[in-house]
Formats: sequence, C-alpha cells, structure tokens
Amino acid sequence: MAQLRFEALKKLNDRPKITADAITPNISQFFGENVFGMEQMRATLAPAVFKKVSNAIKNHEKIDEVTADAVAAAAKSWAISKGATHFTHWFQPMTGGTAEKHDSFFDALAGIERFKGSELVQQEPDASSFPSGGIRSTFEARGYTAWDPTSPMFLYGTTLSIPTVFVSYTGETLDNKSPLLKALKAVDLSATKVCQLFDKDIQHVVASLGCEQEYFVVDEALYMARPDLVMAGRTVFGHAPARGQQLEDHYFGTIPSRVLDFMRDFEIECWKLGIPVRTRHNEVAPSQFEVAPLFEEVNVANDHNQLLMDVMGRIGEKHNLKILFHEKPFAGVNGSGKHNNWSLITDTGVNLYAPTGSARDNLLFLTFFITTIKAVHEHADLLRASIATNANDFRLGANEAPPAIMSVFIGAQMTAVLNELETNGNVKIEKGDNMYMKLGIDQIPEIILDATDRNRTSPFAFTGNKFEFRAVGSSDNCATPMTALNLIVADQLEKFHEAVNKQIEAGTEKRLAIVNVLREYIKESKHIRFEGDGYSEEWVNEAAKRGLNNIKTMPKAVDAYLSKKSLALFEKHGVLNHKEVEARNEIRLENYIKKVQIEARVIGDLAVNHIIPTAIAYQNKLIVNANGLKGLGIDNGAVVKTIQEISGYIDLIKNSVTAMIEERKRLNKESDTHKRAYGYCDDIKEKYFDAIRDAVDKLELLVDDEDWPLVKYREMLFLR
Repeated sequence: MAQLRFEALKKLNDRPKITADAITPNISQFFGENVFGMEQMRATLAPAVFKKVSNAIKNHEKIDEVTADAVAAAAKSWAISKGATHFTHWFQPMTGGTAEKHDSFFDALAGIERFKGSELVQQEPDASSFPSGGIRSTFEARGYTAWDPTSPMFLYGTTLSIPTVFVSYTGETLDNKSPLLKALKAVDLSATKVCQLFDKDIQHVVASLGCEQEYFVVDEALYMARPDLVMAGRTVFGHAPARGQQLEDHYFGTIPSRVLDFMRDFEIECWKLGIPVRTRHNEVAPSQFEVAPLFEEVNVANDHNQLLMDVMGRIGEKHNLKILFHEKPFAGVNGSGKHNNWSLITDTGVNLYAPTGSARDNLLFLTFFITTIKAVHEHADLLRASIATNANDFRLGANEAPPAIMSVFIGAQMTAVLNELETNGNVKIEKGDNMYMKLGIDQIPEIILDATDRNRTSPFAFTGNKFEFRAVGSSDNCATPMTALNLIVADQLEKFHEAVNKQIEAGTEKRLAIVNVLREYIKESKHIRFEGDGYSEEWVNEAAKRGLNNIKTMPKAVDAYLSKKSLALFEKHGVLNHKEVEARNEIRLENYIKKVQIEARVIGDLAVNHIIPTAIAYQNKLIVNANGLKGLGIDNGAVVKTIQEISGYIDLIKNSVTAMIEERKRLNKESDTHKRAYGYCDDIKEKYFDAIRDAVDKLELLVDDEDWPLVKYREMLFLR
C-alpha cells in the first residue's frame, strides 16, 4: 500500500500539464447551443404549435398528442443535425443522482431515424431496481418517466436528454422532481393570491434559485490510492497537516493553474448546455473551490445543478482530477455546502424580497419577508429534515457550516424594523447616508435599503433581496430542500391571505388588515430569529430555552417528515400523500444505514489489513533498534516508550474494530428500519468511528513516513 502511495505521488509529479480548450471571448455566440429550449422551438415549430407549447408550459397544462408529435419531430431533426444518435429520458430517482436509459433514433426495421411524440412524452424504465420504500415490490417492475416541458431538452454528447418525472405503475412518485413541481405550483398559487391584494395584474409567481456549489479537487492518482475516498467519498483517517486553513490564505486566492484549466473547460461545457455559470473562486479550505450560476427558475436551476455536477466529474477526468462533492471529505477543515439562494419573482418582474422606493411595493415586500420567517418558525424541524444526510451530519456546526439548530438571520436593521412594527411605533431608523424605504403607513417605520450584514453561521439568512438556505449539503439534490421550503411558504401565504380576508370581511381597511396580521406573525415567530454566533455554546443554551430543536443526526432529524403536522401539510397541497412520505423516509433511512455500513467496512478493512500490519512492522523495527541500543549499553527508554504507544493504539484499534463488527451483526438482524438506523448512528458511527480514527491518526505521527500506507492530507490538499 505504501508503494501505491509513492507511485501516485510520482505520477502526480511526472504528469504533463493539460491546458484548457481555446474559447471565443464572446460566450453569447455559443451559450445554449446544445439546448432545445423555447428559442429553438420558436425557430423550428409552426407558430400555432409553438403557442400551444408555450401556453401549456406557462399555465401548467398538458400538451396534446399532436403537439407532442410536432415537438418530437423538431427535436429529433435538431439533435441529429448536431450529431445525436440516441435519446433518453433523464430523471432523478431517489438515489441522490440522475438516471438515464439510451434508445437509438434509428429504427432498424424501418431503416430510418424515428422519434414519435409518444416516445417524447412517456417511457417505461425498469422501476424494480430503484428505491421505492416499499411502494413497489421487487417483482413489480413497471414504472414510467414522463416529459417535463418546463425544463428544456439538451444534447449531452450524442444523446438528446429529456428531463422527466418518474412515477410507479400505481401512480406514486419515485423521484425528486415530481414533488418539487407540485410544491412550486402550490407557492405560485398562494403567492399570486397574496400579490393580488396589492396588484391585480400579477397572474403568476415564480420561485427562483441560485446554487453556490462548493467542492474539493484532488489528483486522480492520489484519489485512487485512498480506498476510503473511492468507497465512501471521504477520508475516514488522516492526521491534520501542520498547515491547513489557519493562515486564511486560500479563500479568494489565486486559483492554481491546473485547477483553472479544469474550470475553464467545464465552464465551456456548461455554457453550451445553457447553464449560466458565472462565479468561480477558491473556497476557505486548501483544494476547495466554488462555482455559482445566475438565478433561474427553481426546477430548471435544480436540473442544471444536477447536470453541472456530472459535467464537472467528466471534465475532471480529462484533467486527471477527481471532484469531491462529499460534505466533509477531510476532517479539520471546512466542509462543502450548496447554498440555496431563493426568492420569489412575479410575472411583472418584481422580486418580492427586494425593498424599493414604492410604499405599496414595500408593504408587499414586508408581507413576503415576514410570512417567510413565520413559515420557517412553524416548520423549522421539517426544514432541518430536508437537508438531513449522513454526509451533512459531519459538516453541520463545524468549520463555518451553520449549526443543526434552524434559525433565521435578518440583520440588525431589519430586526429594528420588525421590532418597531411589532410595538406599533414610528421611530425613524437612521444610519449614515443610506436610502430609506417609505411605506406610507404610520405604523411602519422607514426601512434602509441593503439592510443586512452576512452571518456565515446562520442556516437561513436574509441577504438583501433573497433568503440563503446555507445548511444544504454540497452533494444534495436541491429538489428536497426546495420542495420543503416552497411548500411551507405556500402554506403560510395561504393562511396569511385567509387571515387578511377575514379582517377585511369584518370591516377592517385592507392595508390595516395586512399590517395587523404581519404584527401577529412578528410576535409569534420571534424565537426563530437569531443574529449572533451560531457556533457558540450560549446559542445552544438559548435555543433550548426558546424551544428550538438541536437535532444533530440524520435518523432523528427525518422523523419530522412523519409528524401529523408535516403529513397534513404535504397532503393539503397535494405534494405527497401519506404513503409517499413514509416511503421516502424509509428510503432515506435505508440509504443512511448502507452508507454508514460502507464506511464501517472501509474503516475495518483499512485498520486491520493496512494500518495494523504497518504499525506492527514498524514496531518490530523499533524492537530491533531498542535491543541494539540496550546491547551497546545506551538508554533505550524513548524507543521503548514509542513501542508501548504503538502497541496501545494497535490494541485499541483491533478491539474497537472487532466490537464494531459484532455490533453491526446484531443491528443487521433488526427488522425495523428506524431502530436499525438509530443503532447505526448511535452504536456504530458515534461510538466507534472517532475512537478508531483518533488511534490511527496518532499512529500516522509515530510510524516512519516511508512506511505509511495512506496518502496523507498534506499530499492531497495542496494540489498544484
């Protein structure tokens, strides 16, 4: 194993530089060239057909068979003209990634290329091998993928990829996209009703999303020499290097040339696929980076994020790099998140979370701002559950990731605004030459534009014209947290609309009725607002006093999905029925168990088959040395002490691995998934992982560097 490590290091040093492909400076000339979107349909479809398609997409309506045939014919001609040979329904099963089954356009019996509307609209992949949470038995294989026309088709390589939903033969959803689309429809309906209290011209509200994707980059040879990275996506062992991120010199630093070439290549591919990537920079930890796109409609943004991760992985291979999306691939340095920047935009172009100079618009802003805080307060545990994964457990609350306690940060100035509104005061807020928002209502003070600072420890922060859900993990599918967020906001907006109408019907003037409800919401949701340091022990104690939960592990967090409150919420808005929610929880818990089980096996294999033999071999060298010193009459106390230290760590590792294996055997007999998941969390992961790791990492400092079998952190993290 040590030989593999040094061979990997030699390969890294000897590897020739791979430069990025040449690119025209005018990205607009090729942006979206591999996308069959609205502009391509406008250019290739008859005007009447295009109008039907665009209206169906805008109004969430079904596309008829004749129209589907026309779209299919146009898409086939376009794709073949660009070198396509196959098409696929591209969907997002509950595995965390994407799936595809390629079919050829060529019909051998007819001797021509064909693509019918029925093939565009629906396909039948085998559903038995995808997670279903008990919805489908293994022998019940039938499932369907159905075209999602709101997300554009794209050409990936030589395959026309068609974004689709995935449902079972009996109609239950088996993917991440379906509930997201339903939640987005719910927030559109509820938000539009509230908007029409202010502006009757608003007919639709679209949720927008910008995903800040963080990731680590390691050399492919070094990656392959770390079985834990290959098998589990993270390093289960590894002592912190002398230099990590403490110098604070990596964040926004000069991007290493090798990584920059990789970035340039994957950005080109993203632009061709219509993914509007814009920002690239070094993140806080060494070998950690970020890519961020412009905002898009949530469904499209999520599809693009899933595609972007795939593009990054493929382009990384070209540059002999491995892209790590795991939330915590390296202990002791920053983990990686996928900050979800979310807002609501009207079809008249108004960002509902952006203050303006208009009194009416600012009351509209406050309505959505306060209602969103109220929604998070009411469903904080569901929001926490939506970002709960095995990998995110390692990240939350450590090295600048937000804590597991759900809270909302709004900044000192907006806090003052809400406090004044709550107490019905009329105090003018002043600070330097900042601009003010006039509301034209006596009970509401003036609001300063850009009225928030940043709080990196907040899981849900208002950042001026949007909310940033910072707790989402880097490997996660945004559909899950976005489904939860849009759903809880939709529900609260509906309740707000009902409460305002009730007061209006009782004779209260509309604007005053709106203010009255907002004041109630401010009072009721105060406990969820927190402006301080989310890492502090004081906040943990304070949150407990406020009744906010601090659920640190995934199996406990996802229980929130099965509460009566959550089940009623999902069913009320038609997003998921009871059976679907239970199935998804079963899938997530099974996935957790399997991932912890894999990590436990990797830990056991590396510890017993690589670390312990290496430590014993080195110990034997020291014994020879100690005996030689003794024979010469030289004090060998220091060497003997090292031998004893090594022996102690070997015993601890061996005994812990043996006990962990026995505990796994016991838990695997447990039929109840919840109990088994809790056991894998508390009796395997929490009890043994850190203890074994600590002993192995201590051995790394004692054993001769030339004998150590695993590529070290200093070798992986300082990639150049």
